[in-house]
Amino acid sequence: MRILFLGDLVGRVGRTAVIEQLPELVESNQLDFVIVNGENAASGFGITETILQDVLDAGADVVTTGNHVWDQRDTLVYIERQDRLLRPVNYPSGTPGRGAHLFTARNGARVMVANVMGRVYMDALDDPFAAIDNVINGCPLGDVADAIIVDMHAEATSEKQAMGHFLDGRVSLVVGTHTHVPTADHQILENGTAYMSDAGMCGAYDSVLGMDKEEPVNRFQRKIPSSRFTPATGDPTICGVAIETDDRTGLAERVAPLRIGGRLEPVFPSFWPNGV
Repeated sequence: MRILFLGDLVGRVGRTAVIEQLPELVESNQLDFVIVNGENAASGFGITETILQDVLDAGADVVTTGNHVWDQRDTLVYIERQDRLLRPVNYPSGTPGRGAHLFTARNGARVMVANVMGRVYMDALDDPFAAIDNVINGCPLGDVADAIIVDMHAEATSEKQAMGHFLDGRVSLVVGTHTHVPTADHQILENGTAYMSDAGMCGAYDSVLGMDKEEPVNRFQRKIPSSRFTPATGDPTICGVAIETDDRTGLAERVAPLRIGGRLEPVFPSFWPNGV
């Protein structure tokens, strides 16, 4: 099975690039399943229901989030009727929405997607390891699920790496989000789980994490805010990670980063039909 995960959408630049280019990526590369982290899609803070539907209509099968999931207050309401929008599974019991769900891919395969948030330098939610362990135990790979993708939304790379090794051999992919900078550590771990510390973002990389540079630089220098953070409007770059899984085990056979457009060096999975 061929699966694509795209990093955090940031503002109009990021969401427009994905909405315009994802349909062709899906068709030309025969993608079976697509996950997009959309928590910064609405002016950099949260995601509206309209934007969510636009991303789904473009070819995303699931949209994950993170610490900005509730920045658009309407999300507390509409997330209950949008089962393809996930919030971190380790929010306390009773929080609206869901953190994991079993979906059907284009090829008919069963794909479990789980969204979990770290606790190091983040809001202190419930234990992410216990929460994800409960999800996986209830939907084991190769039995109930043909593939399992975990979006680990966290600040610390050590916490993300620990989650990767904790789930090694039990899921298809553990991919980090939140820091918006694509890492070069994509790999298949010892027991067959693909891993990448951060998928990067979909947005303008001539920026500070997708935001216009002036205000973040000002705050680092003066420690005094002078205006709101606003998403940058430069050339868009789409960043993510692609995997191919074994149809029998659900574990990863290949993993590679994806980078399209902007100032970063373009990278395309060589195992895709139009790969280089």
